[in-house]
Amino acid sequence: MNNQTFSLQPFPSTESMPNLKIAGNISRNGNQFAIHYLLEGDLKEIAIALPSNTPSRKHELWKETCFEFFLGIKNSQQYWEFNLSPSGHWNVYRLDGYRQGMQKETAFENLPINVQNQADSLALALNVDLDKIISVEQAIEVAITTVIKDRDGKVTYWALTHRGTEADFHLRDSFIIKL
Repeated sequence: MNNQTFSLQPFPSTESMPNLKIAGNISRNGNQFAIHYLLEGDLKEIAIALPSNTPSRKHELWKETCFEFFLGIKNSQQYWEFNLSPSGHWNVYRLDGYRQGMQKETAFENLPINVQNQADSLALALNVDLDKIISVEQAIEVAITTVIKDRDGKVTYWALTHRGTEADFHLRDSFIIKL
């Protein structure tokens, strides 16, 4: 089993940043993949979607507060983008290369997201079997990211590392966790 902790950093900005901490852990045991995010801080300033009674696949979740991660196969340009909303809505996209050939990944019919929202923290967890998209022998590279939208509509971009001059979660050299 490969288990690692992470802490996300906001993309540098001249504007004031929300007083938040985003951390968590990620693991892979065979092809069982687990990621747990913990958002802590002054959450009353953050626009957080209410839980849905019927979570489903939704497009453009990144326009709101959204937890994301990107999986790439080592030595391959292909990668997947996973979007996880605090509402329970989700999506997975497959890309052929850097921002190329983006399409809905149909291997997943649902993603079992567990969300616990409290006054000063929000925990989001996902456990998923990757057998449908990656063989257990393949090494994967992971980028972990989050989009935070505040109640005034200002958006900040959080990631393990920011390698570009603009916030860009798709840059392959930011897929720095090896599993």
